[in-house]
Amino acid sequence: MDCKRFVEEQIAQIKQTVGDAKAINALSGGVDSSLVTVLGHRALGDGLKTVFIDSALMREGEPLRVVETFARMDIPVELVDAQEEFLSALSGLTDPEEKRQAVTDTFYSKVFGRLVKESEAKFLFHGTILTDIEETVAGIKRQHNILAQVGIDTQEAYGYAVVEPLKTLRKDGVREVCRFLGLPADIAERIPFPGPGLATRVVGEVTRERLATVRAATAIVEEELGDSGAFQYMAVLLNDRATGIRDNKREFGQIIVVRCIESTDARTATATELTWEKLHRLCDRIVGEIEDVNRCLYDLTPKPPATIEYI
Repeated sequence: MDCKRFVEEQIAQIKQTVGDAKAINALSGGVDSSLVTVLGHRALGDGLKTVFIDSALMREGEPLRVVETFARMDIPVELVDAQEEFLSALSGLTDPEEKRQAVTDTFYSKVFGRLVKESEAKFLFHGTILTDIEETVAGIKRQHNILAQVGIDTQEAYGYAVVEPLKTLRKDGVREVCRFLGLPADIAERIPFPGPGLATRVVGEVTRERLATVRAATAIVEEELGDSGAFQYMAVLLNDRATGIRDNKREFGQIIVVRCIESTDARTATATELTWEKLHRLCDRIVGEIEDVNRCLYDLTPKPPATIEYI
């Protein structure tokens, strides 16, 4: 891949498309949205407004960490608190597609729609990659950032046009461009994290309490598997409970699944063959450190037939 040519072409295309209008983008801190932010900033400078929307669905400490990381690159990011709006929209929902649609509607129609109007932006930058488009169009899993490809006229529905500089790349190509641009390793090599955040890792209803559980498990998994070299690793909270024993008393506890996979572009994946020592340590920490969790499972299922995320 000719990264230099790709960057030059995208910056020129962005300048031509946006012109003197204002543009806005929502940064999640993931590798895709980070690269879009950097490309947009290089093309438009202060003509691009970047926000981080705190949806209550992020990892521990993530909002402030992302803002500080980009401040060090001289890219200002505005932190927007929208936790209650997202939690309210997800309340009572258990169907995977309904949950994803609720996140999409809340993000675009409510929270981001409001920010676009306030900023008077005419263009929205998306970190859409080719795999997102393929899975959504094929009906495998609705990605929250896929709009035009499923027949949504963003100009009519939301009042702005969408710009997708990465739509011809897969994850490995995105990382290659990040390295070429000299982005920090904690961005360029960061494991994938879904747009709907931890909502994709809570099977069943998403509540503040259940998010706290999966957030704590996620921190343990990422700490323990950070040196694994795997493509992606995560914790998932199941929508069921299991009988257990703690302090010589019966308990009905929650179940966490750990998933760690090998892949290059997220189209296919296989489970990482972790050592028993590592698996035991993960289990001991998750059931020992997280209140109300008494089962820890390891997912061996490849993609296909499974998808990488659970929801």
